[in-house]
Amino acid sequence: MNAIEENEFVNGFRTIAQTLPKAKAVICISAHWFIKGTKVTAMELPKTIHDFDGFPKELYNVQYPAKGSPALANEIKQLLHPTAVELNYDWGLDHGTWSVVKHLYPDADVPVVQLSIDYTKPPLFHYQLAKKLSGLREQGVLIIGSGNIIHNLNLVDFENIGKVDYGYDWAVEAGEKINTWLLSDNHQAIIDYENQGRAIQLAAPTPDHFLPMLSILGLKEKHESITLFNDKLLAGALSMTSFKIS
Repeated sequence: MNAIEENEFVNGFRTIAQTLPKAKAVICISAHWFIKGTKVTAMELPKTIHDFDGFPKELYNVQYPAKGSPALANEIKQLLHPTAVELNYDWGLDHGTWSVVKHLYPDADVPVVQLSIDYTKPPLFHYQLAKKLSGLREQGVLIIGSGNIIHNLNLVDFENIGKVDYGYDWAVEAGEKINTWLLSDNHQAIIDYENQGRAIQLAAPTPDHFLPMLSILGLKEKHESITLFNDKLLAGALSMTSFKIS
């Protein structure tokens, strides 16, 4: 619903957008392209995918008509070698991508490609793979990981779905731990998240929404710092915590 609502998280994305230079292109690693293998969208005009059910019609009417970039897709394929990367012409931009990018570039005037998450690979693989894309940042490419650091839909308090800054005790604990690891550059603790205790296990019961964070952490250089924003819990078992590396 952040795609069509006016709320503090949308304002957070817009505010952080003002601190970013205009990107030449965007690569988004979305929790919602969680598949076997590594693929990258390579079409000229990616479609807007509405990969959800049970939401208002207004959300299904959203279109984000950004262009793709076959040239960038081919460059990603080369950079990630020897990992086999398939050029994909069927997917498009799912809501993990467009619901965020539309607030950064509302005019859809920056090309966008998506990179899949290979569910057969361990956390360290995703952290190391993204490092190979670091040179693209120097060329003006913005790389985004889109998921939720805390994302347990089975435990969401749907009666208070819009209640902000409200989290169960385990969610508060998990958020505090992960924020501490992020800000202290303790990447190894995050890579090893599956062995970090019950609170973290409840925060990330499945890897799809957690792994995009590891991909982005793999891009961080030693001299760079992390800025947190949208650092709020939601409906007991979700967080909107985001960060920028600069």
